[in-house]
Amino acid sequence: MSKESQKIIVGSTNPVKINAVSNAFSAMFPNIEFTCEGVFAPSEVADQPMTAEETLLGAKNRVAYTKAHFQADWYVAIEGGVDNFSYGPATFAYIVIDNKQHVQVGRSSNLPMPNVVYSALCDGEELGHVMDRLFDTENIKQKGGAMALLTNNSVTRESVYTMAITTALAPFVNQQLFNL
Repeated sequence: MSKESQKIIVGSTNPVKINAVSNAFSAMFPNIEFTCEGVFAPSEVADQPMTAEETLLGAKNRVAYTKAHFQADWYVAIEGGVDNFSYGPATFAYIVIDNKQHVQVGRSSNLPMPNVVYSALCDGEELGHVMDRLFDTENIKQKGGAMALLTNNSVTRESVYTMAITTALAPFVNQQLFNL
């Protein structure tokens, strides 16, 4: 018996984001064969979103763009950002998932951010570039990310995104409980 096939468009060409989407969907829907394609989708926010609101808007904009330009069963966007909360600066990501009937928003855990990093972001740098400079890495945002560098590789950008996508998929898996 062959599996049902469904297509996912991810609003990014970053392999970390594409892999996280593929892993989360495969785990949550083991009876479906997913094709996961990453595409350029503009966030229409700053390259380094500096507030939770701006970060969420970037993810929503990416999903809207993919829906307007591509045919798929699912549309997913992940937007990483930072904010300075009452307890200090942190980085996180918003997830937006759209299956043409329901839009679900999720969010990753916060990673506390050193003040030296946050100050560089306030001066206009992107998180990946700051981390590359501080840790002598290259293109860390397409690898383990700040998450891996600041947690001694206990978690990675991909593992955090996978968890956030997985939890955001809960309403789709439990549609009756969520009245979808």
